[in-house]
Amino acid sequence: MPAHVDYTKPFADAFWFDIVPRAAAYPELPARVLLHAGPPFRGAPPTPVIHSAIQALLFENLAADDAAARELLLRGDVQLRPAQDHGIATPLAQVVSASMPLVAVRQHAHVCHAPVIEGPAPALRFGSAAPECRRRLKDLGVWLESVVAPRLRREPLAIEAVIRTAIAAGEECHARTSAANEALVSTLVASTPPSTPDGLDAGHAAELRASPAFVLPILMAAAAAALRSSRSSIEAIGGNGIDFGVRQRGSRTWRQLPAQAPQGVRFAGAESVTALGAIGDSAVVDFCGLGGQALDSDALARRGELIDPNTGIVDPERIARGAPGPLINLAILDRDGVAGLIGRGVYSPPAALFSRDQ
Repeated sequence: MPAHVDYTKPFADAFWFDIVPRAAAYPELPARVLLHAGPPFRGAPPTPVIHSAIQALLFENLAADDAAARELLLRGDVQLRPAQDHGIATPLAQVVSASMPLVAVRQHAHVCHAPVIEGPAPALRFGSAAPECRRRLKDLGVWLESVVAPRLRREPLAIEAVIRTAIAAGEECHARTSAANEALVSTLVASTPPSTPDGLDAGHAAELRASPAFVLPILMAAAAAALRSSRSSIEAIGGNGIDFGVRQRGSRTWRQLPAQAPQGVRFAGAESVTALGAIGDSAVVDFCGLGGQALDSDALARRGELIDPNTGIVDPERIARGAPGPLINLAILDRDGVAGLIGRGVYSPPAALFSRDQ
């Protein structure tokens, strides 16, 4: 990464300050409202999202089994809404329900959230139907809310420092997050000695270190807050697996167009699996100048064309005037929800989404 570029500018004064269940952060949302990535669905959700919605209903004990949960969805007894419309950024196919734990990030007057991820695959964010995902999330959430949350309330953790460490290590903070995650966990360990009642014990610290993507939702919440704090004309951006969309500041509606699948490297054995269209709210990270806008190969040229130098955030006006669309690093998921994660790639949203005449 070019050493003289300040990738942290959008995240100045952003702090991870709490972990709370969705019901505590958004008490106005009924239990039967589930939140998904990207714009609203203009038809049936894709299979990975359906799997995650079923998992969410079982997590909330709103259904006795998979079949009952699926029936609730089919009957329309459950509402699926865009997470970013409520200040939450959710990764990939993960669906957020009332008692799921959320990380809370504050930047000035703006607070945004993102769901805790339970670990590597199989995982809810990959659209897995495995029951172990729910168990791992529940166990991790109980520990985070009882041990880590009190520490964060006493001493919020600066996001800017985590990003600076990751950039210095050559990471772009989306597809590659090991250094960012280590910086985050090390800060938690240093500030909560094991001798204290809420100390970060070695076992749980090792668990967080074994899941390098643990930091990503925290960066997503910070990026969502940065879009609001910067007064960017784009307040929400992401894909739902069928459509990719953006929502302008002050608007209640999304501009959305069919989403192509990310292009990239498939895992061995998954070369012929049909990929899901671009999905996930992690696009907010790339829109804030990280991820695809911090790639080694063309970071300087791309940033020069796309980034507002005053904010460090992608300027949609530049795209409307002919600049290339932002690059978004995204995982590639199996469209049919069987194989889950099948590769990693890059997606560039259509320029028409940013056009003034849309």
